[in-house]
Amino acid sequence: MLRHGFVLLTFCAALLGCAAAPAQERRPIAWDGLGRDPNQAPHRSSVTKRRAANPAPAQDIPNQERERVLGTLRPFSEAWWVVHDEIEAENDRQLGTKLVICPRCVESPPPSDDATGSLR
Repeated sequence: MLRHGFVLLTFCAALLGCAAAPAQERRPIAWDGLGRDPNQAPHRSSVTKRRAANPAPAQDIPNQERERVLGTLRPFSEAWWVVHDEIEAENDRQLGTKLVICPRCVESPPPSDDATGSLR
């Protein structure tokens, strides 16, 4: 009897969680690159196909020339690392312009005077 009550309680809690869910908000969803992009509206698929068929100009892909040069250099040489670091810096810059982090999520805790104290 107790087991049946627990199952019923779990089922009711799950239903309550679904019923209390907020209405759908239109916010970007993290996408792993597999399958259809959930952030795109269904009618945009033809636009995506046209973009894929026409490669972007060089100014839209700033690392294209660097990657070409990187392929001509001896791997792991000093010049190779310089170009590699430039490519990574540009990728980080582009990601930083697209990445949105909630301000409440990045708040740091107030600094304490005794940062190395015991937990007692």
